[in-house]
Amino acid sequence: MANPAPVQDEEATPKKARAEQLAAAVCAAVMSGLGRPRNLFRVSAVRLWDNRYRVNVQTGADSVSTHIAHSFFVAADDKGNVVESIPPIAKLY
Repeated sequence: MANPAPVQDEEATPKKARAEQLAAAVCAAVMSGLGRPRNLFRVSAVRLWDNRYRVNVQTGADSVSTHIAHSFFVAADDKGNVVESIPPIAKLY
């Protein structure tokens, strides 16, 4: 018996794309304030609720040796600009 094709919510795709754009903008704003660490591996922003994100900056030569070099709890505006950060973002690189 064949599995039916998944039903895609018409609103879910634009909402998901918008959420991904905002997360990318938040990452860019954090990196703009922090600078680029040596051996940057990945920057990720996870939306927690409303306009609040956890942003982790991972460094390392490869996926096995990465560690979280910096972690921020941030509030962002509707364009992804950071309006508040704990701890404060300082230019380190």
